[in-house]
Amino acid sequence: MKEHTETNLKTFCKSEYDTLKRVILCQPQYMNIREIINETQRHFKNEGIHIERALKQHEELVKTLKKYNIEVILLPYHKKYPEQVFTRDIGFTLGQTIFVAKMANNLRQGEENVLKQWLEDEEISYFNLVEEKIEGGDVIIDRDTIYVGLSDRTNQKAADQLQRLLNQFNVITVPFKEKFLHLDCVFNVVSPDVALIYPKALTEKDIDLFASRYDLIEVSEEEQFQLGTNVLSIGNKRVISLPVNEKVNKQLSNKGFEVIEVDITEIIKSGGSFRCCTLPLLREE
Repeated sequence: MKEHTETNLKTFCKSEYDTLKRVILCQPQYMNIREIINETQRHFKNEGIHIERALKQHEELVKTLKKYNIEVILLPYHKKYPEQVFTRDIGFTLGQTIFVAKMANNLRQGEENVLKQWLEDEEISYFNLVEEKIEGGDVIIDRDTIYVGLSDRTNQKAADQLQRLLNQFNVITVPFKEKFLHLDCVFNVVSPDVALIYPKALTEKDIDLFASRYDLIEVSEEEQFQLGTNVLSIGNKRVISLPVNEKVNKQLSNKGFEVIEVDITEIIKSGGSFRCCTLPLLREE
């Protein structure tokens, strides 16, 4: 494990729902389904991605974040990285530390170097998780608990390594059906007591665990395919969600959430939505 020194107090995250202040995104300038790496891409392979539409939708997401006084950092995009829009996977912020992930798929390897270059330029410290496979879409944080999804992208050894590094946290591993790519595609915590879940992807044991901790909003098969769990909480019970996921949005509204609808349906063709597209650096409790 490599540590890049210097301390920076502009990075801090201890949940998925505290007030978002700083976040990293990347424009989908070269987004395309070059190599099928998830089920959503398989569905849209022949249709492809309309880049101009994707860019316009991404710009609307950036505008929405800025409207809520969130500082948006845009990483430089590169032609060789068609999945760069999904910045969540290349790293995650736990406490004051940014962990830079080791990407499992060859198509995405190298994206993390763009993040590391930016962090070094900004003199922000990070831990480089080079020993085991782990991606940020599989890491969900809720105060002293870290849920780590186990799939072909993130392994048990990586979860064990996180537990060794972060003994003040309780790391709970959550196996799920691999075709759903990342944990945040089937489970997401949106407030201290509410979470979204797609039960068909999870074990009964984990469903019972989540039910004991949260008021669960179940996502239908149709809306899971439209990444209904993959919303972004920006704090104060405000959640950014897709307009097409009407059932999820209604259930969130019924529980007192302000649902901010932004259309990024062109981007989700590649298998990720709002949480996937955002790497929080700073959330204020």
